[in-house]
Amino acid sequence: MASTTASNSNFKNYILVTLAYWGFTLTDGALRMLVLLYFNKIGYTPIQIAFLFLFYEVFGIVTNFLGGWIGSQLGLKVTLYTGIGLQVFSLIMLSFLNPGWAQWLSVLYVMVAQAFSGIAKDLTKMSSKSAIRLVVPQDAQSSLFKWVAVLTGSKNALKGVGFFLGSALLSSVGFINSLWIMAGGLALIMFSGLMLPKAMGKIKKKVKFSQLFSKSAEINILSAARFFLFGSRDVWFVVALPVFLRGTLGWSFYQVGGFLACWVIGYGIIQFLAPTLMQRFGSGRPPQSQTIRFWTFTLTAVPGAIALALQLGLPANIVIIAGLLVFGVVFAFNSAVHSYLVLAFTDDDKVALNVGFYYMANSGGRLVGTVLSGLVYQIFGLVGCLWTSMFFVFAAGLVSLKLPNPQPSKAIAWKAGDGE
Repeated sequence: MASTTASNSNFKNYILVTLAYWGFTLTDGALRMLVLLYFNKIGYTPIQIAFLFLFYEVFGIVTNFLGGWIGSQLGLKVTLYTGIGLQVFSLIMLSFLNPGWAQWLSVLYVMVAQAFSGIAKDLTKMSSKSAIRLVVPQDAQSSLFKWVAVLTGSKNALKGVGFFLGSALLSSVGFINSLWIMAGGLALIMFSGLMLPKAMGKIKKKVKFSQLFSKSAEINILSAARFFLFGSRDVWFVVALPVFLRGTLGWSFYQVGGFLACWVIGYGIIQFLAPTLMQRFGSGRPPQSQTIRFWTFTLTAVPGAIALALQLGLPANIVIIAGLLVFGVVFAFNSAVHSYLVLAFTDDDKVALNVGFYYMANSGGRLVGTVLSGLVYQIFGLVGCLWTSMFFVFAAGLVSLKLPNPQPSKAIAWKAGDGE
């Protein structure tokens, strides 16, 4: 009876955490597209648009570094709903942007607002993914890999919906009204926090600040690989691709937002299905170090092939659409395996600290990728961004060569062939 009660409680907590993360993700994707398309529309250059997201990524790095420590001391409930509250604040702050301000002041104002959004995003992500490690018991019939894939895959699908939502809102109700609509919806989600346990993820012993720098070799290697992996995506996806579609190919707001939304949704679906597909067509064992190496080196060829096709003068529309489909599928498997391994390499009492450190590297890669996306595109165009992407993926593959296999005791809750 006690076991059943605990299981029901864990499932309830999983649902609450997932719903909170879903709500946040919708607004995060919509805000990204709103800012990008709105400022492109009023004449900002690619590098100026990239700088609008600079503080978003910088403060994401800081948040991930400190967020795990804060979560381990105060509990993941505090960090999760603090993140959602900061996103509401960021949306409201952006709504007071005045078109009559000088350009430098507008850029600075948006950068500060995006800083709050960056803090919010990484507090919410770190809290949600850490919570999964705590609510999935070690003797669960479904694997940790599957539960993580459900959360991450659905999140990415909803982020794609957010991309479309942002472009649709911008076209229909304008920039300011869109921000208020999203802030109101997200504020309602905060009430779900009343039903989560207060001490979830909180550890009894105090963690010294110096311990934030002390990580296992596995976490360090995986974090370095994550840095290059997500830098490889954002170096051409964040600024270069939407500006290329809008400015060079002449796509409308709806077409750009809709296409990127469909891509991210498809990416999320593949990530969601990754455990089932790998179990059915693979060995049936949980992901090992060679798993991530296979998918990373496979991904290396994709951006290079897209760049080469564009340089050969093949139809850009076809090349971009087909290339993105392949890139999305392979990248989704990479991301799904990464998300599993970081939890398989950590213990319950260190989950917030390790996940926070790991996603700090993720944010670092996104920061470098975002800045380079605007800078390289402005100088060398989309082809230059794609070659840079290939270099980043190759670096991630080289780093992963040093990654050992997870210990059986940590590769928890993986039941090959359980049918669930």
